[in-house]
Amino acid sequence: MRPTPTRIQPIFSPRLWGARSLAPLFPEKTNLSEPLGEAWLTGTDCKISTGPYQGKSLGDAWQQMPAEWRGENLLHKPDFPLLVKFIFPTEKLSIQVHPDDAYAAIHEKSSGGRGKTEMWYAVNAEPGATLLAGLKPGVGKQEFSEAVARHKNLEDLLQSHAVYPGDTFFIPAGTPHTIGPKMTICEVQQYSDLTYRIYDYDRTDAHGRKRDLHIEKSLEVMKFNQSQEIKTTPVALPVAGFQNTLQAACPYFATEIWTIEKNLESPSHLTHFDLLVVLNGAGTISSEGFRSPYQPGECWLIPAALGAFEFNPQKKTTVLRTFVPQLPVVRKFLYHAGVSEDQVARVTFG
Repeated sequence: MRPTPTRIQPIFSPRLWGARSLAPLFPEKTNLSEPLGEAWLTGTDCKISTGPYQGKSLGDAWQQMPAEWRGENLLHKPDFPLLVKFIFPTEKLSIQVHPDDAYAAIHEKSSGGRGKTEMWYAVNAEPGATLLAGLKPGVGKQEFSEAVARHKNLEDLLQSHAVYPGDTFFIPAGTPHTIGPKMTICEVQQYSDLTYRIYDYDRTDAHGRKRDLHIEKSLEVMKFNQSQEIKTTPVALPVAGFQNTLQAACPYFATEIWTIEKNLESPSHLTHFDLLVVLNGAGTISSEGFRSPYQPGECWLIPAALGAFEFNPQKKTTVLRTFVPQLPVVRKFLYHAGVSEDQVARVTFG
């Protein structure tokens, strides 16, 4: 089971609010008969298409991966810890909220008992793209509950954010939110699919049925009267040979954006595996005894003990890198790199 860069095949999920074309990330997914809303890049049912675990699901492979693949810090994690997906909205998603770990451990044991903190990276966005995330200052539980009951003015209680390509938004558990159309999002999150819908714009499926709402649970988990920076301020990291910015970091994930224009050699990390999501560009990825082309839309798992691996871009390439961090180590690195306390606070959470 020699460590090697490992490509994971996506799984595509239909959604009422999804798109009938996923180009340019997935040019083969056009003129679709039903709208697809999400491409799960690290679902446990996703198949592995390269390396010694080829043909296995990611969930099955994770159970067999030793420390050389997982990393020292993740050796005893029973389940794969990160869910990465693309989101393709052509309508607003439901207004929704996710529980935190403490609530999920008590009330959602049958669904894994894990909460859901997430971040969004805007892969692209058209003029006028917006999303709603976080309550406006001063909005309390009673006011919000009354708006939910009336099905009126609910959006007016949430903060509106303009979205531009390259923006990052950090959404901790307990934050009400919805994504709008005119954008493609790469979402990084705890591996959990717990979603409590507050309002679904009275949509119905092909059979005329409305989706379930979860009002009582939503009100229990929402964080009222707490201010939160939703849009992050990325920090440029001092690395040689390419542009690297830290978009967001918390105890569950840290996410960077790499911009690669010439050959790049990078080390793996003994403490954790990396996930590399190709957002645009083309070229090859290689390590000792391994070489493969890469293209947009692909997700690669870089084992912890791989050693050095290389990107050889034929076209300028943008990669989203995410991993499970030791947050104090991330903060210490930033301080030693001369990043101010205010900048650190705007990009690290928890």
